[in-house]
Formats: sequence, C-alpha cells, structure tokens
Amino acid sequence: MHRYATSFLLSLGLLSPLLMADIPKQAIKTNGQLVYQKQKNVENFNEILSEGTLYGRIRSNNFYFTYDHDDGAHESAPLASIGASLVYKSASWSGFDFTLAYYGSKAIFSESSLDSISHLKPAKDTLSRYEYANNGSTALYALGQANINYKYSKTNFTLGRQLVETFYTKSNDTKMIPNSFDGFVVSSKEMPQTKVTLAYLAKQKLRDHMNSHNVFLVGDSASAYGVTRPEWTQNDDSAMLKGLTYTALKAAGKPTDAPLIVLDIENKSVQNLKINFAAYTVPQLLSQTMGELNYKINFHGFSVTPALRYIQQFDHGAGAVAGASLNVLVAGSSAYKNPHSLDSKMIAARIVTRIDEYKINLAYTNILNEADLVTPWRGFPTAGYTRSMGMYNWKANTKSYRIELVKNANNTGVYTKPFIQTSVLYIDGDETKSTTADSMFYYAGLVQNIPSMPELQYRVRLGYRDFIHSSSVISNYLDSRLEFNYLF
Repeated sequence: MHRYATSFLLSLGLLSPLLMADIPKQAIKTNGQLVYQKQKNVENFNEILSEGTLYGRIRSNNFYFTYDHDDGAHESAPLASIGASLVYKSASWSGFDFTLAYYGSKAIFSESSLDSISHLKPAKDTLSRYEYANNGSTALYALGQANINYKYSKTNFTLGRQLVETFYTKSNDTKMIPNSFDGFVVSSKEMPQTKVTLAYLAKQKLRDHMNSHNVFLVGDSASAYGVTRPEWTQNDDSAMLKGLTYTALKAAGKPTDAPLIVLDIENKSVQNLKINFAAYTVPQLLSQTMGELNYKINFHGFSVTPALRYIQQFDHGAGAVAGASLNVLVAGSSAYKNPHSLDSKMIAARIVTRIDEYKINLAYTNILNEADLVTPWRGFPTAGYTRSMGMYNWKANTKSYRIELVKNANNTGVYTKPFIQTSVLYIDGDETKSTTADSMFYYAGLVQNIPSMPELQYRVRLGYRDFIHSSSVISNYLDSRLEFNYLF
C-alpha cells in the first residue's frame, strides 16, 4: 500500500507551495463544474491574448472499491491518481473569444494483483482502458477543450471541442478529465426569463478517452481491426446501448456516424414556477423528450417545492438493431415485452423542502415496463430525483425511492462551511432483467474548501450497496473516494 500513500504525499507536497490570494479566481461546484471569474473585454485585437487568463489545477483522486468477498468476476481494487490541467480563456474582442484546455492523469495501482482492467470500476476514468490494454500505459493526456465563441447580444455561438451542460449532456468532471463534445452549440437568453440551448454534436470524447469518437456507436473488430478490446475505442459508457455495434449498424443499413442533436429550454416567466424541456435525437436511430415542472411554495421560515418529470423515448430503428436492453439480450429472451423496441417512458416526482441551510429531498422514479432508457452522454434521467453515486437505475420496470439530506449548498463553488450530503436509496428492479435488481444504497459525501486557503478543496464520498436476495450472485460493496483539488 506504500504506493498509494506515496501518491497522497506527493499530491499534498505539490499543493503546499502554491499559495494564492484569499479569493480564488476559479472554484469547483459540488457537481464538478468550474466557476470562472468574469472574462475581460478588450478593444484592441492584440490584447486578446495578453488580457486572457490561464487557470491551473492540480488534482488527486483516489478510489477504494471493495467487495464483501472477491470472486472471478469481482475484485477489490485500490487505485490512486494524480493529474493536472491548464485552461486558457482569452479576453473577448468584438464578441469573439476562445478556450483551450489540456488535461493529464496518471493512475497508480497494483497491476500484478489486478486480474483484469475491467475490475477498476469507478476508477476506470483515471486512465484509458484501451491504451492500457494495447500498450500498457497508465497515463492519459487529452485536449479536452478547443473552441471559438462569438457572443451577440445575449446569445453565444460556440464551435469546436467544448463542455456541453444540458439535461442530456454533461461534463461530469468527477474523475480526472471532463466529458467533452465536438460540435456547434447556440445558447441564448434573448427571451425574457428563458434560456435556450441548441447543440449539434458530431463527436464525443468520454472522460477515459484520449481522442474523440462517435456519439452513438459501440466499437468492434470491424471498426477497429487488429486491436485488443475494440469495444473500448468508441462509446463505451456504462449507460451505452451495448448491442449498437459497428457491424450491427452496417448490416441494418443504419449510419455509424450519426450526430447527437440536443435541445434544452428553461423558463421562469411565472413566479415561483420553473419549467424545463429537453430533447435529443440521433437521426434514424433514437430520440427522447423530457418535461419537468417545479413549483416553489414559500412559508414562514421554509419553502416546499413539489416537482414532476416525464420522459418519453421514441425508437427510430435502434431497437431493431440492438434490442430493448442496454445489455445485449440472449436470443429468445422474454424479459422484455417487445425485445426489439426501445419505445419507453419514465415518470418521476419529488418534494424538496428547504429550511435555512438544509434541504430535504423525497423522490420517486418509475421506468415503465417497456424498454431501458438510453442516455450515454453523462446526463442521467433520474438525476436530482433518485440517482446516487454510481447508480444506473433506469432499466425497464424499475422503481426507485430516495430520501436525501443536504446541508450548506451554494452555487459559488467555495464551501468554507462543509457541504454535507447524505441519502438512502431503494431500487426495486425486475429480476427477469437483472440478477442484481433489488438493492439498498447508502451514501454520504463531504466537500470543503480550507477556510485559510480556499483554493484547496477536498472531497470525501462513501457509498455502500446492499443487494437484496442477490448476495449469492454478487457481493455487496463499498465505493470509497477521496479527492483533492488545488486551483491557481
């Protein structure tokens, strides 16, 4: 274990000499999104570089994923990682600016005792599994952002590799490198109390990939000939539709390079009412829509906000190619009513109560007994309702119930008072679709910026999953994560 201790000491040693001003020029929110200082506007083109800002980050993320008992398919695996990133944001000249960001990560684990790289579980995003399988590399470097932006009035037009924050697409920067996309995004606040985002995304670069890949394609030996683990060359996200391989799409006459088109709208025109609408489409394959209402009721000293969310998924041919399940179905399986259709729906409800610095969230989600929901771009259908760390609870015929307690939440990204989040989640799944359908998940998380040095933030996250009626099939596990970030 001395290798992991060494990485902890090294990361802290690198952090200690980098003291900055009392107020950081950037900060990290609890969801991993960065908050930057206001961009400078310049009148002369030759100042677009000199008046830009370079943002640095040193990061250490450490994982210990341990089972109650190991077996051939499950192995407890500690892993430490250290990395850094540099983000340069230019000044704005005549509405134009650009962003460049480069990221690096080095994973440290006992390779001799780890039977398979697949056992890294949530720590897999600290390196590229494909690069490790093919050349043994435990380091990952990636150009995460490279885009040019033009702002006119209250509308931004952004072209290139970028972080896209919508309901269906997220940077989800909770490991070492964010999830990014290559495409064109228009984001506007021209309409009163309304924000609209429209994105055309040609490529994606998942967190553990060095290069971009197709947004809705599983690699195979036909698309990546002669390599080890070709399924790791394209979209290998945990929520990806596994049967949508290059070979299967070709055989069905479907496009292998279809783009992802996303629409995201938020409206607050009516007092205390927030309306959200989102939709995505992958032409000739699949689409989905989401509608949500949140209504805030104020009382003396506290507020209550009931909310409803509805999702409908429309199959345009992907189901016939890959089936109704995220996993590849065995031929002749009767687990799904229509195994060749991805038409599906989700209904969700919650009540959020806020009292001073506390928030209590009681939530319920129900994926109807039709097909699994497909959203492999790090935006989660049950987020904000019943999703907890590492949970993928949107398979067909799955009901989830969660109670969550949060203290000291804010949007600044600076948590001198500890941000505390705890929750209990019960997942009631369908045993015909998964042997690990029913489970309890207990979560506790802590985020704090050191008050005397707010540039330094630590995060502790613990999740324990207790499988119900499945202990003989898969062991219960503890997912432990410790992260340090220093921003400069």
